Amino acid sequence: MNLLETSKLTKYFGDTHAVDQVDFSIGEGEVVSLIGSNGAGKTSLVNLISGLLQPDSGKILFRGTDVTDESVYGRIRAGIARSFQIVNLFDELAVLDNVALSIFARELKTRFFWRLADHDHPIWQEAHDILRQFGLEPKSSVLAGGISQGERKLLDVAVAYALKPKLLFLDEPTSGVSTREKAPIMDVISSIVRAQGITAVVIEHDMDIIFKYSDRIVVMHQGVVLASGRPEEIRQNEAVKDAVFGPTHA
Repeated sequence: MNLLETSKLTKYFGDTHAVDQVDFSIGEGEVVSLIGSNGAGKTSLVNLISGLLQPDSGKILFRGTDVTDESVYGRIRAGIARSFQIVNLFDELAVLDNVALSIFARELKTRFFWRLADHDHPIWQEAHDILRQFGLEPKSSVLAGGISQGERKLLDVAVAYALKPKLLFLDEPTSGVSTREKAPIMDVISSIVRAQGITAVVIEHDMDIIFKYSDRIVVMHQGVVLASGRPEEIRQNEAVKDAVFGPTHA
C-alpha cells in the first residue's frame, strides 16, 4: 500500500488550473523529487496535501485514511510535516529552543512551554540529539536569527523532523545558499531521512541535486503530472526536456 495517494485532486484559482485532477502516489520510504517550471503546480499540490489549501475536488489518502478535510494540525498529528522555501523560524529564540518548541508542539504541550520547559528534561535531551544529527549542536545557544543561511536551512528541516513525520515535504532545501553548501546540506538531510526510514518529497530547482538524491522524479506541467520515473528515465524523456529543461538541456 502506498503511504500517500491523491485521486483527481483539483484546485483552480479563477481560470488557472493550478492542480488539475492529479493522481499522485508515494511509496513508503521513497525519496521523491517534484519538479516543473514556475507555475507548474508543485507548491499548490504540496499545499493541498499538507493542508494549507483546501481542494475544489478530489481526495487525499494518507496511510489508507482519508485526510482531505483534515486540518493542518490534524495532518501533522497523522505524520505529515514540511519545511519551507522561506525559512519559518523564531529568530528571537535560540536554535535549541526552536527545535524544543517543535517537540513541545508534537507532545501537545506548547501552552506550557514557558512554565514547564525547564523541567521537561527528556524534551531538551531530544532537542540536543536532533541538533547533533544535523550538525547544529555547536550553535544550540545562538539565536536562530544569527546563524548562516545554510544553517537556517538545516534548522528548518530539523524543526520539521522533530515532529517525527512519516512523510516530510522539503520545499527547496538548498535555495538561497552557495553552490558549495548545497551538497553538504543535502548529504545531511538525505542521510537522516534514509536512516530513519522517513518518506520524503523534495521540491527543488537545482537539477544536479534532483538527479543525485532522488529515487524517483515526478514532473508537473500546467497543473498535471507530465511524467514519473527514475532519474535516468526522466533525464531521457523528450516531453520533459521540452517542457521543463528546454531544448538545449543536455
